[in-house]
Amino acid sequence: MVTVALDTDFFRRWMSAVAAAVDREAQRLTELDSAIGDADHGTNMRRGFAAAVASLEQEEPGTPGGVLVLTGRRLISTVGGASGPLYGTLLRRAGRTLGDAGSVTPAQLRDALRTGVDAVAQLGSAAPGDKTMLDALYPAIEALGASGEGFEAARRAAEEGAVATVPMQARRGRASYLGERSIGHQDPGATSSALFFAALADTVGTTGSGGTGTSDGVGEAA
Repeated sequence: MVTVALDTDFFRRWMSAVAAAVDREAQRLTELDSAIGDADHGTNMRRGFAAAVASLEQEEPGTPGGVLVLTGRRLISTVGGASGPLYGTLLRRAGRTLGDAGSVTPAQLRDALRTGVDAVAQLGSAAPGDKTMLDALYPAIEALGASGEGFEAARRAAEEGAVATVPMQARRGRASYLGERSIGHQDPGATSSALFFAALADTVGTTGSGGTGTSDGVGEAA
């Protein structure tokens, strides 16, 4: 059985794609956050992922797991508010789950991300339906499927999950203090989570689903 293998270069390019997407959408993220939060989500996320990409270039971790752990560590140290610890926990836990493998399958990535998302839920004492980033993250994980290869499906599920937060009343985070006034606004954390999975799908798309070699970041493992 042939399956796609995702190597260290792929993970580095994925994190760079996330940073580019966050930079591009930073103003929108901040505008969303201004309605129900501290009006700094875009600014904080831009700063955090820019710092993470710089660290990846300087330290050059040698494994996919190492890329995620380093990115998560930098987010925790540079992103203000709740976003740093939440995204940092997601990536660090996922990276540690992947361990020291030089490349991983999409299914392994899916399982690692689920472990990370579960850790975020525990850290934030939140669940789907609370109008948080989990409303985009969990649908995306489910859409990846048992094989972990539903990258485009995960993108769509995350985007739909983010939009679905609009009619919700926030039950966790700063937005929960607004009560019913949080209804009618899209959650900024769910929106940035959708960017995270969109960047994953885009990175897979630039390498090809079948892969021709590890120099492209995607190879084939028997």
